[in-house]
Amino acid sequence: MNILKGKVNRKDPKMMSIAATMDFGPVDFMAHISRHRGDIMMVATVEPVTLQPTATIINAVRLMSVAGIRRIPVTNAGTNRLEGMITSIDIIDFLGGGSKKLLIEKHYQDNFLIAMNAEIRSIMCDEVIYVNREAKIADVIKIMIEKNIGGIPVVNEAKVVCGICTDRDFLELIAGIPANKSISQYMSKTVEETPSDYTIEDAARIMVEKGYSQIPVMEGGMLLGIVTASDILEYIATGHAFEKMVTGNFHEVMKETVGSLTKRETIFVTPDVDLGRAAQIMISSGVNSLPVMENGVFCGIVTSRDILNAISE
Repeated sequence: MNILKGKVNRKDPKMMSIAATMDFGPVDFMAHISRHRGDIMMVATVEPVTLQPTATIINAVRLMSVAGIRRIPVTNAGTNRLEGMITSIDIIDFLGGGSKKLLIEKHYQDNFLIAMNAEIRSIMCDEVIYVNREAKIADVIKIMIEKNIGGIPVVNEAKVVCGICTDRDFLELIAGIPANKSISQYMSKTVEETPSDYTIEDAARIMVEKGYSQIPVMEGGMLLGIVTASDILEYIATGHAFEKMVTGNFHEVMKETVGSLTKRETIFVTPDVDLGRAAQIMISSGVNSLPVMENGVFCGIVTSRDILNAISE
């Protein structure tokens, strides 16, 4: 079965004309969007990767890891109509973060291999918020903010998926453009932290309980790095998780510490950095959040969602 239904990060060619012709500057970004009256397909990724409900969870994990995405629309095998959405947080929930963990414990008797080969329909969200391809950019931003979602499928009149729009797509619109607003106004200053010896299962639980997709990892008051939902998926997708198994028990995989996932160099910003500059750093670095440091001290985190909130004002 060929589950790869499209291409990743392919934009509508008209997208380039938006950045080139709109008169950005230290002004109200939403006012610019409203005046342009552009539809969402000028921003969205077209022909996105999709999966069928019968695809396995491990297949979804590998696709997300390889493609660098956090959500995949689930479509009907016969009609290609939208049927659901599988996200990185759905998988983190399944891996011990929340109520979906009960599936592993009760239905799969803690057997990691069997659980990862279950169909995604068992953990996907089947009540998906979506927009049609004629939806306006400003309206989609409003929906994403109000519904607290990081991505939204775009469908045609037959409810066939023709695109997907994420908060990251909007970052690309303002990346590098002065907003005359610093991240200090929008960053999260009270942040759940985790010590480096916490397990991946501990981190998964925090992510689901608090609604985070990234957590700062601290040691002795010092920031070691950021562990993200994508880091956990990569740990599984690359096969490192399977190397930890002795009996095949789920907990053998998830007892690895978060410190082992935060070895790469951490990119950070200071509170006075402009929103447009922060967006540019996220895009160029391939991250969705940045730790904020002041005088060498960790003081918060700014995420793509924070910037989307700023855009909506």
